[in-house]
Amino acid sequence: MSERLLSAHNLTKRFGGLTAVGGVSVDLWRNRIHAVIGPNGAGKSTLTNLLSGDIAPTSGTITLGEQDITGWAPERIARQGLGRSYQKTNIFLPFTIWDNVLLAAQSRERQQPWNPLAWLRSADKCVAARRRATQAVELVGLQDRRYALASAISHGEQRQLEIAMTLATEPQVLLLDEPLAGMGVAEAERMVALLLRIKPDHAMLLVEHDMDAIFTLADHLTVMVNGQVIASGAPAEVRADAGVQAAYLGEEHA
Repeated sequence: MSERLLSAHNLTKRFGGLTAVGGVSVDLWRNRIHAVIGPNGAGKSTLTNLLSGDIAPTSGTITLGEQDITGWAPERIARQGLGRSYQKTNIFLPFTIWDNVLLAAQSRERQQPWNPLAWLRSADKCVAARRRATQAVELVGLQDRRYALASAISHGEQRQLEIAMTLATEPQVLLLDEPLAGMGVAEAERMVALLLRIKPDHAMLLVEHDMDAIFTLADHLTVMVNGQVIASGAPAEVRADAGVQAAYLGEEHA
């Protein structure tokens, strides 16, 4: 049986008179990918921002594991076991791949308030952080490129690096906002393979416009339009929904 790791109930976010997300509920389960699709302005990124704590909901609740995290700050939610990527690649370009991932891994090191000089310790002496960074770099397939500068690698490798940085924090839940954006065919295929590789150990919410990737990856599919869910269920069922075809997918995906 899959384990439910995150549950959001009746999430709503209003910006003045605009309802960006209206009464949306989602459940994320380990070893399952829940994809969210919809046209631009549908509320997909706002939903992701609500789940990660980047913005607070107007109403509704979010539970991560057994903990109600509604209204928590994003860094507190991250420490609770949630990781995310953004539409725009969020990495340190002057650093190497290894330094980027090690820095992310170090963010989960417990502080030692009784040792005020602990911050002077070399990063290379953080054994647990190095272990997490090594595992993450290997998992995304960048071990042979670990000392390359992030500014010098391809766009697809930068997206892999961002996933590695997220994995280095050892999250149980992953929120991935358009991880295939801007990729060519070969790069997209590598990212799909990566997501399938990390799927068994994580619950994932995937926002993506690449419909071929969506129907390859998704175990559950939610369609949003104007902040509302118009369909949610197994991908085959959603793809056959006449309302979804009219609103978003089009005849080529029928």
